[in-house]
Amino acid sequence: MHPRLAHDLNSLPDLLDATRKLAGEAFAGLDGRPAAVPPGEVVARAPLPVAGVGGRGALEEFSQRWESGFAASAGPRYLGFVTGGATPASLAGDWLTAAYDQNPASGMDSSAQDLERETVGWLAELFGLGAEFSGAFVTGATMSTVTGLAIAREWLGERAGVSVTDDGAAALGPVTVLSGSPHSSISKALSFLGMGRSALKKVPVLPGREAVDVAKLDEMLDALDGPAIVVANAGTVNTVDFDDLRAIAALKQRHDFWLHVDAAFGGFAALAPDHAALVAGLDQADSVVVDLHKWLNVPYDSAVQFTRRRDLQLRVFSNNAAYLGEIGETPDFLHLTPENSRRLRALPAWFSLVAYGRDGHREIVERCVASARDLGRRLEGSPRWRLLAPVRLNVVCFTPAGDVTRERIDTLVDEIAAEGTTFLTPTVYDGRPALRAAFSNWRTTAADVERVFAVLERVGAG
Repeated sequence: MHPRLAHDLNSLPDLLDATRKLAGEAFAGLDGRPAAVPPGEVVARAPLPVAGVGGRGALEEFSQRWESGFAASAGPRYLGFVTGGATPASLAGDWLTAAYDQNPASGMDSSAQDLERETVGWLAELFGLGAEFSGAFVTGATMSTVTGLAIAREWLGERAGVSVTDDGAAALGPVTVLSGSPHSSISKALSFLGMGRSALKKVPVLPGREAVDVAKLDEMLDALDGPAIVVANAGTVNTVDFDDLRAIAALKQRHDFWLHVDAAFGGFAALAPDHAALVAGLDQADSVVVDLHKWLNVPYDSAVQFTRRRDLQLRVFSNNAAYLGEIGETPDFLHLTPENSRRLRALPAWFSLVAYGRDGHREIVERCVASARDLGRRLEGSPRWRLLAPVRLNVVCFTPAGDVTRERIDTLVDEIAAEGTTFLTPTVYDGRPALRAAFSNWRTTAADVERVFAVLERVGAG
């Protein structure tokens, strides 16, 4: 054994204690760490280590060269993208994920798959999905989308009497995917799956909304000659607008289509009684995307893909090899997603659900919504800012008063990031350059909102 490895093995408790100390300091210091670290000079790449310096040496080098450049993206005032943090219990689960290093893709050698199935079942219950749904962990919303649309592609083949699995996407010919305000990952997935970005057809949305006009969707479906895929939103990225899922699902009485619902973070509205009506009809979907490293507040990367057609999912992703054993009545996860080997992503989610339960996670959702509405009210009362949409859930979409250019927004993003208190991301809403603040961190409080607004007022006055 290499001497450095032998030394680290013999002193592993000390190495883990030193790592725990650094991690604990980082966790405790999130409030004082800059929410974002703006890009600076590129750090020169060090030479590839030859002899190595051991685990403690690596820890010291990380602390000296890289640690200070890491942002407080897990902190309470990081409002860019839609980013959660890591609850204490989920962090503990993530550490144990690495320590036990289980590969849950196969059930031949451990109970890891059973833990994942339990976790998926809890999550399905959390989002109101019935027993007809099965699920599996993937890296994030994009891969969940790829998986769901791959199953939809196989469904189109079933309808056309061809096997996409055997003959490829070309056997389908042109396909039609309809959506009102599709997330950019939809186009990426269509490209990846060989259906093509041009397969996506935009459906008109309701006036002043990002929600699809169901009557227009009905008309577009009526004009088609054959089945289609409909992508509905349970929470758009700019304004957290929701399509009327029940009305869309009702169109299946007259039209043949696969209903794929992007509920990456909006699906968590199901946890809060005051907002659960927004996701009514989610259980009528054929495939559902939910991103857990957003509002469940577990470490990256973690998402779940749900579908009611596991038979088609198995047809797409099955990996037949003698060394993997028989597929059996309950397929291993390696037969259900693009990945074979992977980490036990379910364990951090399991820890957080066991530790805080439905009630704890409902409280996080409700507090984030209250924080977003608080910021929205403050912005509405300021002459410097203008809300571009109602604060429906946890995202505030706003812009400076007066005429605004993309350059002005980019400057504001840079200035806000450089100040360090908070971080926001840019967007364009209804043709107007804008800012968006997304609240999804379990630590965010009213005091954080007050600090964020004070920064916006100072920067906006400049």
